[in-house]
Amino acid sequence: MGLRTLVSTEVLAEHLSDPDWVVLDCRHELTRPEAGHEAYARSHVTGARFMQLDSDLSGEKTGMNGRHPLPDPAVFATTLGAAGIDESKQVVAYDSQENVNASRLWWMLRWLGHDAVAVLDGGWRRWVEEELPYSAEIPRPAPTTFLPRLRGGCVDVQFVLAHLNDPKIFVLDARSPARFRGESEPIDPVAGRIPGSANRFYRDNLDEQCCFKPAAQLRAEFEAILSGRPVEQVVHSCGSGVSTCHNLLAMEIAGLSGSRLYPGSWSEWCADPARPIERGARG
Repeated sequence: MGLRTLVSTEVLAEHLSDPDWVVLDCRHELTRPEAGHEAYARSHVTGARFMQLDSDLSGEKTGMNGRHPLPDPAVFATTLGAAGIDESKQVVAYDSQENVNASRLWWMLRWLGHDAVAVLDGGWRRWVEEELPYSAEIPRPAPTTFLPRLRGGCVDVQFVLAHLNDPKIFVLDARSPARFRGESEPIDPVAGRIPGSANRFYRDNLDEQCCFKPAAQLRAEFEAILSGRPVEQVVHSCGSGVSTCHNLLAMEIAGLSGSRLYPGSWSEWCADPARPIERGARG
């Protein structure tokens, strides 16, 4: 079955030389996109390959489909194959941004039907703190063929718009409380949120060491937010469909499977001034 949610630094260290394990470095900075690759070139988990958020984990932007639209599945499958990933591989992803980008890759692999993918709990920071093996050497993986088995699991902007007043759809926003309330917006041109949505800041999934909270604690916290709603009613949103994957991963850790992603998220929603916007505290 493989690891499907998290992997500890100890377990990954034991498998660094395992040819059936592939490690992916997903470090990225929104304000300086080249920073992730520069950091990777300086040092990375030994044997790790690099995945860039804007080019590898996102598709073509039109100005109306959000800042990080999903790539074409066939294109992403080719990217994975070039990194030496096929159905036989256990994939591990990490970053240095609280595993936000690693969670995006985790979700995308599952979207293409690959369940043997886990996020390194504690990420790059914990790996370095524990003085585990890292290197500046760039690996040269043998290319293979990744065969996608595309699943559902996401909705588009038309779906969200059509279900704004539907009590059976529950939009959960992963942005900070200030952005959710529309008090500040450092990235997108318009502040606010999708009307009727609720807030679960992705950082609330982590403990003080930037590791995910225990499964039972995460389950209790998400169940309090859902207030008895079925998990299948949840649609996850954020700024651009990246940090909200952190909530999807946290719910999976908690045993709450079956929610869906709105990839375009706020950056797509606010691109059309005809779409309604809500601000302020929830009533």
